[in-house]
Amino acid sequence: MDYKRTTASVNTETRDVMKMSEPVGNVYEMVRIISKRANQISVEMKQDLDTKLQEFASYSDNLEEVFENHEQIEISRFYEKLPKPTLIAIQEWIDGEVYFRNPAKEKDQF
Repeated sequence: MDYKRTTASVNTETRDVMKMSEPVGNVYEMVRIISKRANQISVEMKQDLDTKLQEFASYSDNLEEVFENHEQIEISRFYEKLPKPTLIAIQEWIDGEVYFRNPAKEKDQF
């Protein structure tokens, strides 16, 4: 899912954790899956931001010439306004967009 077009709220909401954990049957496993997905989203967002800000990087050692780049500021503000990776991961989980598997459980079934 594209984190820039997510329907996730920017605010924390109270949720029924027991209902959310029904697909896996275990609250702790659900939290582990969501946290791993949130970490993936966080890494993706960081790489994307770094790539965009790299265009504005100045490699000169001149400390006297410090200037504000308005495009760089706007890019940073855009990323600050996005929902946090955890909230995006929770919304993806609720929407059924997270693929997960547990090899230990699959091994027990065979």
